[in-house]
Amino acid sequence: MGSDLPKVCHEVAGHAIVWWVVQTCREAGVDRIVLVVGHGADRVRAVFAGDDADIDYVLQDRQLGTGHATNCAAPALADFDGDVLVLAGDGPLIRRATIDAMLARHRAARAAATLATSVIPDPTGYGRIVRDGSNRFAAIVEHRNATPAQRAIHEIYPSYACFDARRLFAHLAALPPDAASGEYYVTDVPAMMRASGEIVEVVDAVPPEDVLSINTPVQLAEVDAILRSRLETHA
Repeated sequence: MGSDLPKVCHEVAGHAIVWWVVQTCREAGVDRIVLVVGHGADRVRAVFAGDDADIDYVLQDRQLGTGHATNCAAPALADFDGDVLVLAGDGPLIRRATIDAMLARHRAARAAATLATSVIPDPTGYGRIVRDGSNRFAAIVEHRNATPAQRAIHEIYPSYACFDARRLFAHLAALPPDAASGEYYVTDVPAMMRASGEIVEVVDAVPPEDVLSINTPVQLAEVDAILRSRLETHA
């Protein structure tokens, strides 16, 4: 982003990127939020100054992947028995309707995990949703690890997931590191659950226009324009 400011603290449509994620969770009925923070933690806290009664801040002191980041929340949720959303803090285009659809499928199926996916024209860089012969979830395969056939899949995982909290943290405790990077990826957990005989559901509920990365000022401006358009039309 060409700035020392943490990416999630950059503003789009008048608020920090991470504010949009938190606010959408609140609108969907989430009453307890855990923000995993690292570099620039104080800047993230400042975003919610005076508005963080429902937020716990958890420090990830080493950057060891999304699985490690998620597991950092385990102590804060040790007393929690229910469903937990695992979302990226840099996805401000998330909609309440997407969360609602994911939760409805998750609870109806009594699933251990439910993933909200998207089918997009150019899936380059995203984890692919691999399905089995019955069109059920098989795995999330990261782009760098995907075979040519898997890279041709256009259904991707945009980091929207719901888990049974106790099952999630049990599997995270046994999560092996990625062979190439040595990091721990939460995207490996659904396949672990499926291998254990647990139910993993997938719902194509993320509109393709919501799957936009913010890694440059140009992309930031694009997302800003989308959010401002939504505000004007109350979408």
